[in-house]
Amino acid sequence: MAFPLPRGITPSEIAFLAEMEMVTIMPRQRLEGLELLGGPIEPIVPPRRASLPLWLALLLKRQRRANILPPSWLHPGSLELILDIEAHHNDYRHAFSPPPPLPGQPNVRELARGHEPVARPQYTPDGERYFASPPFLPQNAAESNFDPTQVPSLPFHWVEISSMLLDAASDDLTDPDQIRRLLKDIREVRMAKMRAGVDVLDAAATGGGGVALTGVGAMELGEERGFLSGAVDNLRKIGASKEQARREQMAEQRANGGYDATQDEEEDYMEF
Repeated sequence: MAFPLPRGITPSEIAFLAEMEMVTIMPRQRLEGLELLGGPIEPIVPPRRASLPLWLALLLKRQRRANILPPSWLHPGSLELILDIEAHHNDYRHAFSPPPPLPGQPNVRELARGHEPVARPQYTPDGERYFASPPFLPQNAAESNFDPTQVPSLPFHWVEISSMLLDAASDDLTDPDQIRRLLKDIREVRMAKMRAGVDVLDAAATGGGGVALTGVGAMELGEERGFLSGAVDNLRKIGASKEQARREQMAEQRANGGYDATQDEEEDYMEF
């Protein structure tokens, strides 16, 4: 008998996908160009920065052939701003901080000024048009002109990337202990938001709308998938039992002659 796997993608599979994210390195040695499945990599010449997939950057880091430059959101100041937005901002009391903009879309400040988000397509070597999505977006590349006062955004794979960089390249980060504390606080606040929306889940289970998960990361979705799907299934069962009890009560009242509803009301109820 085969071992049953949980529904959806597993955390290890999510972490594997996150290793395709592009990060910035500062090489210590020359490296010839490589032909990878994700595309060719130009020759690396120190001290010029280069963008590599996370798995290759971690390999060079373990071999002491390069240093990994942390992305702008993985700084203590940026994480403090994100935590303040998640915990104390009125607009995000029941929502999550906005994700990074897609290529061609305006950032948070431009959206506040009324700029319309328009995605910019990319093209393959054969000329086919496509729209890139994580992990094939430069959301974790280090910025040369980093502004600590700018409102940062958490990328789609922020949990996985922060964990990998803290494990393999903590010496390249600014105050890694404080970063760990801030990441833990952010995760607790965001998980509390996901688990507190029982009323929204109730409405979604009865067909009254959906659950807004804009800004939620891949690992967060993977971890909370069982809770959310289980809660919706149980609420749907509760709603079905209540509906069945109501129909039985109406049938009993109609049989006893105590139900004086009109035909229009019965038709409206059946449509509902």
